[in-house]
Amino acid sequence: MNRREFLVSSGVLLAGLTLAPMRAFSLENLPRDAQGNPFAEGYVFHDRNGSGRREEGDAGVAGICVSNGREVVKTDRNGKWRLPVDEDSIFFVIKPSGWSVPMDAQSLPRYYYIHKPNGSPKYKYEGVAPTGTLPLSIDFPLQPQKESDRFRMVLFGDPQPRNQTEIDYIAHDVVEQVARDAKAMDAKFGLSLGDEMFDNLSLYDSLNGAIGTVGLPWYNTVGNHDMNYDAPDDSTSTETFQRTFGPTYYAFNYGRVHFIVLDDVIWHGAAVKGYHGEITREQLDFVKNDLAHVPKDRLVVIAMHIPLPDVKNREELYRLIEDRPHTFSLSAHTHVQAHYFLGERDGWRGTTPHHHLNHATVCGSWWEGAPDERGIPHATMSDGVPNGYSILEFDGAKYKVTFRAASRPEEEQMNLWLPESMAVGETPELIANVFAGSERSTVEMRVGNGTWTKLQNFEGQDPFFLKLKEAETGPKPPAGLKLPNPSTTRHLWKGNLPKGIAKGVHAVEVRTKDMFGQTYTDRRIVRVV
Repeated sequence: MNRREFLVSSGVLLAGLTLAPMRAFSLENLPRDAQGNPFAEGYVFHDRNGSGRREEGDAGVAGICVSNGREVVKTDRNGKWRLPVDEDSIFFVIKPSGWSVPMDAQSLPRYYYIHKPNGSPKYKYEGVAPTGTLPLSIDFPLQPQKESDRFRMVLFGDPQPRNQTEIDYIAHDVVEQVARDAKAMDAKFGLSLGDEMFDNLSLYDSLNGAIGTVGLPWYNTVGNHDMNYDAPDDSTSTETFQRTFGPTYYAFNYGRVHFIVLDDVIWHGAAVKGYHGEITREQLDFVKNDLAHVPKDRLVVIAMHIPLPDVKNREELYRLIEDRPHTFSLSAHTHVQAHYFLGERDGWRGTTPHHHLNHATVCGSWWEGAPDERGIPHATMSDGVPNGYSILEFDGAKYKVTFRAASRPEEEQMNLWLPESMAVGETPELIANVFAGSERSTVEMRVGNGTWTKLQNFEGQDPFFLKLKEAETGPKPPAGLKLPNPSTTRHLWKGNLPKGIAKGVHAVEVRTKDMFGQTYTDRRIVRVV
């Protein structure tokens, strides 16, 4: 029997990997290095025919990073790697630029091997089945693909469906539009920022099936609603997430951008419940070891669920990245949209502020609010921003973000608040809520073809959202779940209309230019009586 026949007859394919025959598991009989430490090993190889199995003639790929969640090593000239192992390890390849990893039928990347000989604890929602003995060789297949330094991706915050009905909302309100956008913009992959579920982890398969119709590789982040709440502590609180998606933190490359996805949710355990934002020591070690292999001229994008300002030990992460000239980070969780520019007062010691985007959510305000003609709630978030997603565009170390409100035209980027009518001589206040606005945005208005005047940025509550909340307490409240209480936001601008507007009907225009140089214009009609 030759090598190819042996692999076909006795190899095991799991998560896109080739697994050589296994040995009986015991910590005592694991292979050990010269210092007596147990290890696992394998190859990263060029999967020439896409079978997912290392076959005769499939060459190893040198210089590819592989990790066990703490250490990071590069494959040798034959594509071989070796890493420490214990009774609960996840090994994964860090996708290099110019190569692809396998995807399953739902477009989930399969770049990892889970080693849990005894499987997950028995919780309400299924975890990882016993993996049994450790394979003699854990092999990661790669296939070459063309990657430009300039590319786009799709970004989701909290899909967070409670039930199948809300997955249907996601499919029709967001995913169908994303598929059109992704095709038109040639997006290369998608990333969700956690709370893929709303506690009911049995729905992962259905949601992944819907998002998988977009046809892009889709990466995922663990959130506080993705946890096994019956876990006694944080250490086994993500077993169902691991079964579905693999490691809760990992890294990959595309073009000249390096992406790191972190798990920053610490579960307090079934007895006390609750959680907080923190990054474990093991993850911080992984980030340090991973970045040792990333050139300083590369943009590093770090994704997480809980926003950095709410992460207990965020400064430990800052110390690992603040010496780099190009960094950007992403989160969701809050069901609002906000840009942070973290500086010295925030504990950041880099030469320029660090940009952190707390992104809007797919589910908006958890599918609350009155349903539209399709039966889908408008789900406006408490800061007045509609539910939606973003398209991120990269060009080397440069990036820009384009927010896309669900089921609205691309150019609809703000709400304008004015009374329906005004008397001659009045100068009512206009308020503009720029959905993706930041302190680096400029916002101006004009009446008709008049002079553009700058609006003042302020912190407050969205008047349109306040009106929606007022309707809930009226004699005929709208259908649907009640909206959350209004929150304060910094993406509001205000200014008074000029004096001397003649009697009649007038168009008030507002235009904004964001931090990336993107310009949007909207208008509101007002009657002067």
